[in-house]
Amino acid sequence: METHESNLAGYQWLAERFGVAAMPHWKETRILVRGARRLVETDGRQLEYLPATQAPGDDVFNQLEFALRKEGLHMELLRKVLIQIPVQDLTEYLCGRPTGRYARVLWFLYETFTGQRLDVPDLKMGNYVDLLDSGIYITGPVRKIRRQRINMNLLGTVNFSPMVRIAGLGKWNELEMRKRCEDIVGDYPAEIFERAVRYLYAKESKSSHEIEREIPDQKRAEKFIALLEQAWHRDFLNKPALVELQQAIVEPRYANRGWRNELTESGDRQVYVGETLGPGVERVHYAAPKPEDLDEMMEEYLLMAWRMIEDGFDLLDDGSVPPPSVAVPTLVAAAVIAFAFNFLHPFSDGNGRIHRFILHHVLARRGFGPEGIILPVSAVILNRPREYDQALESFSKPLMERVEYTMDERLRMTVTNDTVDFYRYIDCTELTRITIDFIRETIETELPSELRYLTMYDEIRAKMRDIVEMPDRHADLFVRLVSQNGGTLSKKKRKLSEFELLTDTEVEEMEKVIREALEIVQTVGGA
Repeated sequence: METHESNLAGYQWLAERFGVAAMPHWKETRILVRGARRLVETDGRQLEYLPATQAPGDDVFNQLEFALRKEGLHMELLRKVLIQIPVQDLTEYLCGRPTGRYARVLWFLYETFTGQRLDVPDLKMGNYVDLLDSGIYITGPVRKIRRQRINMNLLGTVNFSPMVRIAGLGKWNELEMRKRCEDIVGDYPAEIFERAVRYLYAKESKSSHEIEREIPDQKRAEKFIALLEQAWHRDFLNKPALVELQQAIVEPRYANRGWRNELTESGDRQVYVGETLGPGVERVHYAAPKPEDLDEMMEEYLLMAWRMIEDGFDLLDDGSVPPPSVAVPTLVAAAVIAFAFNFLHPFSDGNGRIHRFILHHVLARRGFGPEGIILPVSAVILNRPREYDQALESFSKPLMERVEYTMDERLRMTVTNDTVDFYRYIDCTELTRITIDFIRETIETELPSELRYLTMYDEIRAKMRDIVEMPDRHADLFVRLVSQNGGTLSKKKRKLSEFELLTDTEVEEMEKVIREALEIVQTVGGA
C-alpha cells in the first residue's frame, strides 16, 4: 500500500523488527515521507497515514508506546514481541517511567505472558488505568491488578480473550430489542404461548440441523429439543455438560467422551472444515486448533464464558471484593461465547449445532425474552447463509493464510506450524454485528410470523373441516406441505396416499384457505 512513499510504524514495524507473524489487526499506521495525514477505511479496517513529524523512530519502546496509543491493543503481537525483549532493557525502560500508562500495560502483559517477575517495585499510589480502551472496545468485568495498578478489563483472560470493537457493531439498542421481544410474546394468550414454546424449540432444532445439511433421527431430534428446553435452567458451559450435549446430538458411534484430543489413536484429533472437490482432493476452509493446544484453550474459554455471563471477578490481593463492573451486553456475550466455541471446535462432530445451542443458552441465562421462550434464530441464518459464511470468514480466511499443514492419502490433516496464538484473541466484531442483526430480524419478523402462524393454524383447521373432514394426521400433513410450497400442493405430493380420496375441488378450496392465512402471517411478520 504505497510503500514507496511511506514507512512502517507501530505494530507492523514491530512485527518486521522481531520477525513474527500474527493475525491482522484492525488498524495499521504508516509514516509518510511527505504529505499530510489521511485515513483510509476498507471493510472495517483502518490504514492511517501520518506526517513524518510524528514518526516514533527506531527505538523499540517508542514504537510500542506509539502502537498502544494509535492502534489499540494487539494482544497476539505483543505476546510474541515482549518475550523477545531482553529483561535488562525492559527493566531499565520501566524504571525510567514506572507510572506511565503504556509502560504499566507493557509491564503487566510481560509478567503475565512469561510468569516472570521483574525487578521493579509495586506501584503504591496513582490512579488505575484500563488495559482495554473502553472507547474502542467492548470491555469485560474488571479485575484490579494492584502491582501495576491496572484495570484488567478484557472480555476473557490475558491468555484467551476475543475482541469486539464498538464502532464495527452499528446502531443497536439491547434494551429496546429485549422489550420488543417481550411485547410481541405478551400479545398472545397463555395457551398459545405454551404451544409456541414447544413449536419454536422443534423449529429451532430442525433449522439448526438443516444449516449443517443433516436430518437427525427422531430420537436424537427429541434429545436436542429436550436439551434446548433446559437452556434456561441449567449451566451448560462446563466440560461434562458440553460432552453430554455432543453425545446427545451426534450419531452414537461418533460421539466423544471428552474433547477431541482425548480420542484414541484411530480418531481424527485434528479437525477441519472443508469440501471435497473430487477423489482425494479437499479444499480446506478452516483448521481448528491443534489437539495438543486444546486443553489450555478450552480451560481459558470456559473461564471467559463464566466471567462474561455471571460478571465474575477475582478477589483483590488482600482478599477484598472489587466494585461490580458494568455487565457485558447480553447480545455481545452470546455472540462471542458461541462463535469462540465454534472456532475452537473441541469435538470431532456437532460443533456447529452446539455453537447455536450456546447462543440460546447465553440469551436464556441472561433472561433475554420471556422465560422459556426460544428465538428461532437458526431459521434466519438458514435464509441468509452467505452472510453467515462471510461472518465466519472474517476470522477463518486470514487464519488459513497463516496455517501450514499436510494432508495424507486418507485426507487426515497435520498442522505443521505453531498456531495456538492465532486463536487466542479472535476479532469477533463482524461476528457480533451479524449476530445482533440476525436476532433483530428474528424478533421483528420470524418470531411474530411463527406466533401468528400458530394462531392461524386453528382457524385453518376449522375452515378445512367445513370443506372436508380428514384424519388429523392427514390434515396436518396437508397444511405443512402447502405452506412449504407457497400455498399450493405440488403435483408430486398430490399423489400421496393420504390425499388420494380428496377431490380436486376440495384440494383447491383448502389451498385457498391456507394461502389467505399465509398472506396474513406474512403481513404481520413484515409489519
